Amino acid sequence: MGYGFKLKVFGDYACFTRPEMKVERVSYDVITPSAARGIIEAIYWKPAIKWVIDKIHVINEIRFTNVRRNEVSQKISDTNVKKAMNGNNPELFQVASEIRQQRAALVLKDVQYVIEAHFEMTNQAGPGDTPAKHYNVALRRMRKGQCYHQPCLGTREFAANFELIENEIPTSIYSGEMDLGWMLWDIDFENDMTPIFYRAIMKDGIIDVNNLLKAR
Repeated sequence: MGYGFKLKVFGDYACFTRPEMKVERVSYDVITPSAARGIIEAIYWKPAIKWVIDKIHVINEIRFTNVRRNEVSQKISDTNVKKAMNGNNPELFQVASEIRQQRAALVLKDVQYVIEAHFEMTNQAGPGDTPAKHYNVALRRMRKGQCYHQPCLGTREFAANFELIENEIPTSIYSGEMDLGWMLWDIDFENDMTPIFYRAIMKDGIIDVNNLLKAR
């Protein structure tokens, strides 16, 4: 925990899609821990480290709005990708105008969170991979606003802005306890991509991710 960070992320819109409502998208009330991890990994990640989300501060009021989005109805199949990797020549393109669909979505509006996270060293760390080295690189990139790719708030069209918090965390609009129900915590990639859910309890605007009940 000595190499933790506090990162403010914010944006005009966000959609952390509930897995049971993927056709007409409906967002969770707040950012999921896996989405928070994805934002930090867009800023800095190496095989030698693994980011762990500790707390999520919900600063702004939770507000929803309805939008209509253009989406494509298909993905390029895994089979065609594997054929291409084996030297065959399958179709690896999509014509968006032929498979485009307009769908409604219930998304979040004017979101702001503070993510508390730390990293742990993995078994892929080499002799030159020290915690201090990775801490300083991550710190420098967060201060400068650098990222490998633009982090997003659930979907690519909802870009996430971010700032490193080095002083006091902004005060949340919420006080007291609020049960947000079961939410996606993360995907267990080592066990056939099994989803893991957790009971999101927010106290005074803070969700302590590590101390909550989790289930597969």
